[in-house]
Order: sequence, then C-alpha cells, then structure tokens
Amino acid sequence: MTVVPYKDQSASKKEQVAQMFNTISPKYDLLNRVLSMGIDISWRKQAIKMLVKEQPKLVLDVATGTADFAIEALSLRPDKIIGVDISEGMLNLGKEKILKMKLTDKIELQMGDSERLLFADETFDAVIVSFGVRNFENLEKGLQDICRVLKKGGTLVVLEFSQPQGFIFSRLYHFYSKYILPTIGRLVSKDTAAYTYLPESVKAFPFGEQFLAVMRKVGFSQTEAKELTFGISSIYKGKK
Repeated sequence: MTVVPYKDQSASKKEQVAQMFNTISPKYDLLNRVLSMGIDISWRKQAIKMLVKEQPKLVLDVATGTADFAIEALSLRPDKIIGVDISEGMLNLGKEKILKMKLTDKIELQMGDSERLLFADETFDAVIVSFGVRNFENLEKGLQDICRVLKKGGTLVVLEFSQPQGFIFSRLYHFYSKYILPTIGRLVSKDTAAYTYLPESVKAFPFGEQFLAVMRKVGFSQTEAKELTFGISSIYKGKK
C-alpha cells in the first residue's frame, strides 16, 4: 500500500509530497536539527565521505530540499552540483541559503521529478539522495532514471531512514517516532499530517538488503549498506 501524507485527498503521492514540503518548508531545517538532535549533520558528512575516492566533478542531488546535502558535497571539490526537487517552497529556501553563502557558482537548484530527470543519459559522475527515496512515488522508476543519467562507472549514494533492530532501542525508537516526533512536528510546523507521514513512510520503506536488491534490479552493482546510529538511518552505495 502506498503511504501518503494526506489520506483524505485523492491526489497522487507525488503531488501530496510536494504540497507537504511546500507547507513545512519554512520550519524544515529547524525541525531537522531538533528532531534528530543534530545527528543528521553527521549522517550527511559520513555519506559524502563515501564519495571521496571517486572525486566526482559533476554531481546531481536528487530531492535536494533546502540544499544541505548539496552544500556538504562541496567538500568533494566538484566543478558543479545540480540539485533538483519537486517542492518549490524547499527550493526557494535552498536558493536563499546558497545566495547568502555565495555558492551560486558551484550549486544550481531547479525543479525536477526523480522519475523524469531532465538530463541526458550518462551526464553525472555521481548522484546523491538524502532522505528522499522513500518519498518517490515509484521507487524502481526513480532509481532507474538515476541510473540512466549516471555515467558508466558513476556512483549513487543514498542516505535514508531505516528501522533499528535491537530489542530495546527499536522500542524506544518506535515510541519516539509514533508519539514524540508527530507532536513536536505539529507544534512547530502546524502540519499534523507531515510528521505522521514521516514514521509511516519509514516503516513502509524497504531498508537494508531489500533496498540493495532494488538497486541491483535496476542496474547498480557493487552495492553496499552502512548502518548509522543503531540503525536509525543507513547509507547505501552502488556503481553503474
């Protein structure tokens, strides 16, 4: 069953996700820091380090949001990073951030659909996605198009939430994600559905070996996964 933010609407998941992020975008960065206690910053750094050996020159950041992952990827010293997202609200905040940091010569943000990327085949040396693949309307189709725009030998790095498996920690995490996270999200963002959708979408996502199997199915090889912080999130890597 497809998990959507607004269960009383008939709009597609893609449309609902765009609406949700447009709504919560003004408070998105703040909520990320608060709800993850700042750990998300460390997660992004670790994910980008997975690309150090590749030294990509042209990088695509899919579901770039407010461009935090794209900005972190500058540590790789690429020539250019292009970020795409379906939410205009998130992109506008990302553009403001990039402008203030004087990074417009290195990072370009544009509207874009993960399943219909507006780039030629074999364009990018690397593609990165941070907390975005679980929001794809069609996971396989999105990964297929990412594979298409990657150069032969190019690398995909995905950072995404997963589910802790340890007996005690998994129950603590379940309690936090079911009760505390939606409450804080509702109070700060004024959107109840958005932070109810988050734990629901994480629960429905095929994490770990299941996700690696999907990556291999659409054309990636040398796939690997690395758990972070007791399995709350994972980094996935694959080569075209």
